[in-house]
Amino acid sequence: MRDRGSASVEVAILLPAFIMLMVVASFVGRVTIAQNAVDLAAHDAARAASIEREGSQAAAAARDAANDTLDELDVLCLNRTITPDVADAFGNDDFGPQAGPPPVVTVTVECTLDFTGFPFLDLTTTNVSARYTSPLDWYRGRSLG
Repeated sequence: MRDRGSASVEVAILLPAFIMLMVVASFVGRVTIAQNAVDLAAHDAARAASIEREGSQAAAAARDAANDTLDELDVLCLNRTITPDVADAFGNDDFGPQAGPPPVVTVTVECTLDFTGFPFLDLTTTNVSARYTSPLDWYRGRSLG
């Protein structure tokens, strides 16, 4: 019995499966990297907001920090949504300890990844999101006036 040509048949059978495996691995890798970047952006944004003195400054600092982190990590989002929730944390002007739970800021970062034209997958976009909560920093600086 001759085995001549059997390698060609094996390659012809296994090549599509190998290509599909590489496409799926690429998809999973890209989503995982983006999810880690969005997690870090939410963390950085919440921390930046927690050290500000006023709610409007905190929201702006959160947006800036999240955008800076995503830009630095080269995450290509079709849409970025950064939602800082700082209203409750900055409702009281007293900088000292207060009764009840400590005031916190929460930032949600959402990113839509583009997979248009990705081979063999019937996906166009995928959303990744993260939410991070940080307590207000009692030792942050404050102005006298």
